[in-house]
Amino acid sequence: MPLTFTLDPPVTPALRDGVLGLWTDVTNAGGAVGFVAPVTPEEIRPELVRHLVQMAEGHTRLLVGHDEAGEVAATAFLTRNTHRLMTHWVWLYTVMVHPRHQGRGYGRDLLAAAADAARDIEGVEAVRLTCRGGLGLERFYASCGYKEVGRVPDAIRVAPGDDRDDIVMLLPLG
Repeated sequence: MPLTFTLDPPVTPALRDGVLGLWTDVTNAGGAVGFVAPVTPEEIRPELVRHLVQMAEGHTRLLVGHDEAGEVAATAFLTRNTHRLMTHWVWLYTVMVHPRHQGRGYGRDLLAAAADAARDIEGVEAVRLTCRGGLGLERFYASCGYKEVGRVPDAIRVAPGDDRDDIVMLLPLG
């Protein structure tokens, strides 16, 4: 059964806790979403709060995918670029699909819904994201229409002696 996507849902305690649980579970399953396993919800909470503040200030939008049980199963945050010469594209952050839902095409559905949301933002012509090298994520994003436009070797240190490339990907919306 497909996920149901909602852009800018009301931020309720259930939504907040659902996103926090998703972020924790994705990280602990090896997902590259800003942390390295193992993590607890309390370690992730401050970063989620930063995202929620950006949402309240109107800088960031949340796209949530709910499964058939109504649980938070996928998320992505879209953030306007605040540099006056770069307002024609948005950042896509914290792209996650719960491990129990992976392998069903939900990641592609999430990216398509994010592109649709970006198309509805006045003046936006592209979506930009970064991903951690070494996991094949760039191949997945490329299969969804993103193009690699930059790479910083060894920019992400996940552990001593384990540095990964920071890969910049771009999806033109035209």
